[in-house]
Amino acid sequence: MSSQREIRLNAFDMNCVGHQSPGLWAHPRDRSWQYKDLEYWVDLARLLERGKFDGLFIADVLGIYDVLNGSGDAAIRRATQVPVNDPLALITPMALVTEHLGFGLTASLSFEHPYPFARRLSTLDHLTKGRVGWNIVTSYLESGARNIGQQTQTDHDTRYDYADEYLQVIYKLLEGSWEDGAVLRDRERKIFSDPRKIHPINHQGQFFSVPGIHLCEPSPQRTPVLYQAGRPAAANSSPPAMPNASSSQRRRRCC
Repeated sequence: MSSQREIRLNAFDMNCVGHQSPGLWAHPRDRSWQYKDLEYWVDLARLLERGKFDGLFIADVLGIYDVLNGSGDAAIRRATQVPVNDPLALITPMALVTEHLGFGLTASLSFEHPYPFARRLSTLDHLTKGRVGWNIVTSYLESGARNIGQQTQTDHDTRYDYADEYLQVIYKLLEGSWEDGAVLRDRERKIFSDPRKIHPINHQGQFFSVPGIHLCEPSPQRTPVLYQAGRPAAANSSPPAMPNASSSQRRRRCC
């Protein structure tokens, strides 16, 4: 066994002006105001790959910081994570110009149903050839909750109960719906997929009812790398035993 230790390098950014340095956009050499230009992100991806970085972690919030005097004016005036664009759209073009760089996508499970989100994850995993991860957050901004029709942010424990079930649905869709070998691509018989190897997940829980199949064929990772800060929701919601998944899939650990 080699005695050499490796260091893993991840860049940290956000699809906005300044990210963790509000006001730095005013410096004459700052380029963060170009966040809305595709070339900005493509150049960053190439730079990170050239610098031997392992990944780019992309933060996100859905809402504004409006706690100072009950107003968002200060955040808007200084560009404190607003304006902010969707992080998901950045990943595919950056993957196209790199070979090894991984991408950690922050996406709140409080604002999107797991069924369409599972398709987004699988699509990104296909297009990046298995280089995508998901940073699981439940969100914390009152402004975000209000803008999806909630009177206030759901209490902490309920959000994490919701997250536990959300992860169960995601695991069932990504790991248990399509068996290995379900995709045949048999030109002679004109059969693309074998319906006998594709199964509805029939999930019925406290928060979600998802009876159908996953819409995507298995991606390189099936379940992307999972990130979660604080209480280990991803670990607590480990994949259930799924008879349709291979033994290697049932052994998967996400952290």
